[in-house]
Amino acid sequence: MVASVLELRTLEELPDLEKNHDPSERARWVLSAPDPPPLWQDLISSMWKTALPHENKLSAPKNQPKHKLVVSVLQEAFPILRWCQNYNVTKFKADVIAGLTLASLCIPQSIGYATLAKLEPQYGLYTSVVPPLIYAVMGTSKEIVIGPVAVDSLLLSSMIQKLIMDSRADLSDYKKLVFTATFFAGIFQAAFGIFRLGFLVDFFSHAASIGFMAGSAIIIGLQQLKGLLGITHFTHKTDIISVMKSVCRGLAHHQWHVNNLILGCSCLTFILITRFLGTRNKRLFWLPVVAPLLAFIFSTLITYLTKANDHGVDIVRQVKSGVNPSSVHLLQFDGPYVGEVAKIGLIVAVVGLTEATTIGRSFASLKGYHLDANKEMVSLGFMNVIGSLTSCYVATGSFSRTAVNFNAGGETLVSNMVMAITVLISLQLFTRLLFYTPMAAIASIILSALPRLIKLTEANNIWKVDKLDFLACIGAFFGVLFLRVEIGLLIAVTISLAKIILVSIQPGVETLGRLPGTHTFCDVFQYPMATKIPGVLLIRVKSAWLCFANANFVRERIMRWVAEEEEDAEGKIERTIKHVILDMSSLMNVDTSGIASLEDLHQNLVSHGAELAIANPRWQVIHKLRLANFVSKIGERVFLTVGEAVDASFSTETAATL
Repeated sequence: MVASVLELRTLEELPDLEKNHDPSERARWVLSAPDPPPLWQDLISSMWKTALPHENKLSAPKNQPKHKLVVSVLQEAFPILRWCQNYNVTKFKADVIAGLTLASLCIPQSIGYATLAKLEPQYGLYTSVVPPLIYAVMGTSKEIVIGPVAVDSLLLSSMIQKLIMDSRADLSDYKKLVFTATFFAGIFQAAFGIFRLGFLVDFFSHAASIGFMAGSAIIIGLQQLKGLLGITHFTHKTDIISVMKSVCRGLAHHQWHVNNLILGCSCLTFILITRFLGTRNKRLFWLPVVAPLLAFIFSTLITYLTKANDHGVDIVRQVKSGVNPSSVHLLQFDGPYVGEVAKIGLIVAVVGLTEATTIGRSFASLKGYHLDANKEMVSLGFMNVIGSLTSCYVATGSFSRTAVNFNAGGETLVSNMVMAITVLISLQLFTRLLFYTPMAAIASIILSALPRLIKLTEANNIWKVDKLDFLACIGAFFGVLFLRVEIGLLIAVTISLAKIILVSIQPGVETLGRLPGTHTFCDVFQYPMATKIPGVLLIRVKSAWLCFANANFVRERIMRWVAEEEEDAEGKIERTIKHVILDMSSLMNVDTSGIASLEDLHQNLVSHGAELAIANPRWQVIHKLRLANFVSKIGERVFLTVGEAVDASFSTETAATL
């Protein structure tokens, strides 16, 4: 339909249109605009843009040969088919080095995050095999590295454990619920991308994510005291009060062992020293990357040689070897918890998408290319759906591993493939060596990754720029810290929604004046030199939507301004305002409440002896105003620009005096 509208005017007609200087004719252009596309067509167009974002017109694919259309669709669904055409040996060497470097960091982290998710260590390694391979085929980011992350692991375990405790379900169902929640998370993520609903993720704002990540980092760090101290009995709750009570109880009852603390602190000190050296000397960037693996290997070797597990050191023990087994039979869609698990999947999906898109956009901007957020959502969704069928839990982009990939010189997503294949080989050959890995070493590796999640500088900037955003930030932070992870997320989203509602209820409504020597109309408060037009009140509604939430506010503000303009210095009322012109250039849409308020405004102005006119209404707005017969009620006083509306007002006044 968009193409057919553009074809209404042929090239031969354009010179005639440019010669037409009649304002009334140009006003007819506004009134004679075609109807906007219906909702179903917008939906189909949105899905088509996700499949073929490089096409500019709906009709363009129809003109292509079928084989080219198939190739184009396949290249959009699997971007690897596009960028592999320019792949070379130089890029492959860089990706192999980056992939092996990533594997050295990924293996100990994956085991640690699996324990954080209350799963056996092998499931963390499984999650570092299949999801990265799927993303490498479907993803659009060149730098992002996929795998399990700390925040999602904590979020998933805390919510599912609470569900099991509240419903008194069998603990053996935990693994089934994790895979089912992962499946739902993937479905939601893919749906967000296919229907171009990525804006829903933006309700979890940047400020909220800063507070949420910081609170989660502190909780994750406190929970690692269990492994660092070797505490035998530990709480399943995530709030700071419960965690600290559990730590104090373990210390008071001597349910810990000093050898765990010595071993864990030694590993943590080693990792932090190597990170400091890598920061001071850029040539040693690889040192902090391999440090977790070295700490992992040496602590395991020391535990094995000294038989430290016989002296109070907790170890990983058995890690199942082999490739990812199928988990299709573990998914539960008919149990009593399906609805709750779907909600958990939705929450995890939003957090995972927010983390991945933020990381992807940050590194894409450094490389100077654009990241398609909707395409990313589709790839992340399919990745998690397939992962849930192959014994993987929720995976997303990891900031620490992505930064390592970037610094190691990774060129493409082949680095993800190399990392995944290396982890797969480790699953096949080296799992027996993990038996003596101390839990304190894993806790130290997780602790070493947490400082990157606490961004005090970002929080300080948020405080300086926007106090409401800072409220969302600290709301998420304290919600996670003192209540629960999901409660902190809910608080952040609620504050963000309240901010949107507050802004929409009180939109920007400004009076306009003409800048001297120009035909430009601007806010008289921002530009004091702008002069008001005698007898004419120019109003601009600075809101994307005139709706039930703000319609009465706009109407009352305009009538109050009319009264103020007509009141002289002695408080007497003089009917000086003859025309009120609404500049609707910022207004994208209007609902029935907004139209009703405009009708009330028109009637009030008529009773005051004034006329209402509108200028530059958008497509959806003028369409609805025509359907509601509002245009005819105001005498079709609709204009293309504010200047033409002002000129028409003076013409009306001149005609009335003759």
